[in-house]
This record gives sequence, C-alpha cells and structure tokens, in this order.
Amino acid sequence: MPEAPKNPLKVTDYSVTEKNKKALQFIEDVTANADEVQKRVLTEILTRNAHVEYLQRHGLNGHTDRDTFKKLIPAMTYEDVQPDINRIASGDKSPILCSQPISEFLTSSGTSGGERKLMPTIEEELGRRSLLYSLLMPVMNQVVPGLDKGKGMYFLFIKSEAKTPGGLVARPVLTSYYKSSHFKERPYDPYTNYTSPNETILCPDSYQSMYSQMLCGLCLNREVLRVGAVFASGFIRAIRFLEKHWTLLCNDIRTGTLNPQITDPSVREAVMKILRPDPKLADFLEGECGKKSWQGIITRLWPNTKYVDVIVTGTMSQYIPTLDYYSNGLPLVCTMYASSECYFGVNLNPLCKPSEVSYTLIPTMAYFEFLPVHRNNGATNSIKMPKSLNEKEQQELVDLADVKLGQEYELVVTTYAGLYRYRVGDVLRVAGFKNKAPQFNFVCRKNVVLSIDSDKTDEVELQNAMKNAMNHLMPFDASLIEYTSYADTSTIPGHYVLFWELSINGSTQIPPSVFEDCCLAIEESLNSVYRQGRASDKSIGPLEIKIVEAGTFDKLMDYAISLGASINQYKAPRCVKFAPIIELMNSRVVSNYFSPKCPKWAPGHKLWNSVS
Repeated sequence: MPEAPKNPLKVTDYSVTEKNKKALQFIEDVTANADEVQKRVLTEILTRNAHVEYLQRHGLNGHTDRDTFKKLIPAMTYEDVQPDINRIASGDKSPILCSQPISEFLTSSGTSGGERKLMPTIEEELGRRSLLYSLLMPVMNQVVPGLDKGKGMYFLFIKSEAKTPGGLVARPVLTSYYKSSHFKERPYDPYTNYTSPNETILCPDSYQSMYSQMLCGLCLNREVLRVGAVFASGFIRAIRFLEKHWTLLCNDIRTGTLNPQITDPSVREAVMKILRPDPKLADFLEGECGKKSWQGIITRLWPNTKYVDVIVTGTMSQYIPTLDYYSNGLPLVCTMYASSECYFGVNLNPLCKPSEVSYTLIPTMAYFEFLPVHRNNGATNSIKMPKSLNEKEQQELVDLADVKLGQEYELVVTTYAGLYRYRVGDVLRVAGFKNKAPQFNFVCRKNVVLSIDSDKTDEVELQNAMKNAMNHLMPFDASLIEYTSYADTSTIPGHYVLFWELSINGSTQIPPSVFEDCCLAIEESLNSVYRQGRASDKSIGPLEIKIVEAGTFDKLMDYAISLGASINQYKAPRCVKFAPIIELMNSRVVSNYFSPKCPKWAPGHKLWNSVS
C-alpha cells in the first residue's frame, strides 16, 4: 500500500541513501526501546486528553500512569463507544473523546448493525500515517535495490463519502488520505513516482478511473518496476478489466487519442500529457493480449516488474493462486498492517512467503495491548472471543513488550484520536521479535465467515439474512434443512455461494424466480459494505444459491468424521474453505440461481438518510 512519506525533502537536497538510513535507524530506535516508547505514548495521550468526558466518566481524574489507566478504564467495543460517536456525528463539539477537534470520521469495513463503523480521527493523524508510509520503501530497498530508478503502477481509487448530521465528513481511510494535501501536494519523491496521475486516482467514476490508470500504466510499461493495489482482489480486478478492454486501450495508444467514454476534463488533460501515438507499442500489446493464455501477463506487458505489492494475508490469501498465474510467480509483497482505527506496523521481511508474513508494530503509532485468545477444542478449533470482558479477563490484557512467542491475541489500541482500550477485532499470533518489539502474523478477523473484497460478513448476519430469504419459500411448504457457504473467487469479481438442502412438502414446483428472490432477499439483508461492493464499486458479483441433493449434509458430516471430527461435537460449518469439501458439495448440486439485480445501497448511514 504505497503512499507519500512524511516531510519529503526538496529535490535539490534529496538523498535517497540518507533518507533510507534515517528511516531504518528510526525503526531500530523505537523497537529497541519498545516499552519505554509505549509508556511515553500512553502518558502523552492521557495528558492531552485528561479532561475529556469519557476518561472523567470512568474516574481517571487526570492520572497518566499505566497502572491507574488499566485499573479504571475498561476494554471497549464499538457498541460501547457508539453513543459518544453518535453525539459527535450529530454536531456535539465538546471534548467527549478527544481534546482536539474530531476532523472527520473514517468509515471502517467492519460494521455494526449493518452499517459501517465510524472511527474518529484528528488532523495530526495524517502525519502519523505518513510516517508509517515513509518507512516502507527504505525497508523494501534493502532487498530490492534500485526502485527509485523507475515507476510504480498502482491501481488506487477513492470511494464515496457522506456527511454526518453535524457536518463532519465520513469516508474510508484511504479516500481521506488520497484527498489530503499529504498525498495530492507531495513533493517529488522517486518512491512515490506512480504511472497514475493524481487526477485519475481522484476521479469518482470507477470506470473512468480504472481505464485511465490502466492506459497510463500501459503507455509507461517499460518504466514500471513494481505493480500493485491495496488488496489482492483489487489488483486482479484491474487485470480482468484489461482482459475485457485491451482492444480499446490499444486503439488509444495506436492513435494517441483518448476514448470518448472518458469525459472527466481533469482526467483527460492529465492522461493526454502521457498519451502519444505509438503504433509499435500498440502492436506489441495486441500481440500479447491476443494470445490464448494470459499466464504471466504481468511480466509479459511490464517486463521490468520486480514484485506485486498487495495485501494477501487474511481472507485475501484466497487470491494467491490467481496472482501467481498472472505474474509468473513474482514475489507477492505485503508491506504494512493498518486499519481505520489506527496504522499499526510494517513487514520488515517483505520478500517472505505470503504464509509467513509478519508485521512489526511501530510503538509510536498508538498504545497497544493484547488480550490472550483461547480456542475451543473439538473439530472446528474455533476462536473463542467474549463480547464483553469480566474483571479477570480485563486483567489478562498484556503490554506490547510482554507478549509470548506463539501465543494468539486480540489487538487492543488506545489512540491519540480518542479510542481507549478499543478492541480492534483482529487476531494476531506472535511470530518473533525485532529487538524488543514483537512481530505478528495476522491470523483472522474475529467472527468473519465470508469476504470477497473489503466486505466482512459474520455468522449471525448470514443467519438473519437466511431467515429473511426463507419467507419466500413458505408459500410452497418448503423449509431449509441445512446450509453452508463459501466465497467463490474463481469468478472476477468473486461472489458468495450458498449451498441449500431443502425439505419440500408441497406439491407445487418452486419457480426459478422465487429462488432468485431468495438471493436478492439475502443481499438486501447484508451489511452496507457488502451492498456498496455490489451496487456501487462492482467489486462483488451476484450472490448464488446452489440447491443440493437430499442427504448432502449427511455426506458432509461423514467426510468430516473420517478426517477425525467428533460425532458428538460435529455441527455443519456455516462456511467452507477446504477444496475437497467444496468439490463434494458441488458434485451434489441439482440447480443454481443468481441474484437478478443489485441490492439497494446509498452513501451514509440509514439513520442519516432517513433524516436528510
């Protein structure tokens, strides 16, 4: 995830070597003194926010020491702090969570009550994010030197934003960053020298943005040394876009004219500074894109590419085989770990295998604590994460310097912007240490069963959506015996698949349109991030229901027991990922149906939309 570094030097006094050295020394210093830095960060946060309402409410009374903080301030979930966030969103400007004014809300891909969570942020956080970004390329340069001699082809996009009733902007963290002066007005830096002009990234029309970014990347194909997007899914979508539109793009390159579908004046102007008639390049691109196989298309079209920079940890790991196919096995690099709540850390071994990625948390970003995670025994080995913590569990939280190798923890943060002991919901495993700072593997996001892009659907939400769908089957005296699901990424965009085993007692055959209505009912019941992905971003395909033969879930149980599951503890999984199980389910499909249209979605929260 590449961005502009903090306080880049002017071109005249720019020294890549010196800048890299300073960044690497910073990492050495803060990791060598991790606990001292963490103490200072907490004291700083509590000192400046001593009089905010939230801390006063819990009786902190200006104390800034770690022991009193841990004794008096409980670990919080989003639901705990939501009433305060709603007050700020409605226009209350008193210091509720933070002494500094909340500048905007960052909308999380995690949801509460079906709507995106709103994370408060302050102006100075942009500087903190920029600082983390400034560490990425010096680390990368140690293992892949010479990246300052060419360009990066990154597909970066903005998403829609809304205004809260109190007038604050609410938007995703990357949209906030790309629209900030830190990004738009960044001085020249060879590490943030992209093929995409700012105007193409900031274009709100996703088709025009993708088309123009791809066109610029093709025009400058020999200068490209690295390619990427934020998520693996986004990069694959870009390659699939090229598969669909390469004839139009090649025509633009051949003639030096820009397709009239690109109507945004600022985008046209920016692209025309790069686009020149180049029949030779057009012939080359047509020759490669016209071949039957697209294996290795990235190294064929951008021959100097050294790696693919995308997130492939967590649910994004499902895209690794597709990326390997398109890139001829180029290294897949995950550079950093961040969220809407806070930016956390960097990968100090960027050329490691995706399965071995670990992130070193940078102790200056926030105050970090860790809640030990316990797994349920049995076939599922599922993670047990209580919604609210009792006193004993509160006392189990450990500091950054005290985590144990191999142990799994839920990440808890206290931020400069007013979140106190906030449970992020990410499960991390301690993989090692950099000096005195731990390095973590990302294990999973708690409770998520399905994810294609930035969407996260949990089991409860899926269950409720199923109930709504079943209403369509009641007139036919049909009921659901059992169901499971999986995220099918063999299609681009990927889509949710549900396997249904039905009991049909009625004599009337159920028409296909009823199953299609069931698909749509489920989609309408899912959270706003999913619905935005379907209706606006087009990053998720139509949901599919596959009806399976009677007895299929008994076969699934038999298979699980043959692998060692306990018959007493077995229950049908609500999501399957294991390829042999998906094959078993697919072998017993008798019919399938897709959602006939996109679910309804509008920017902002439903509460705001109803009052506006």
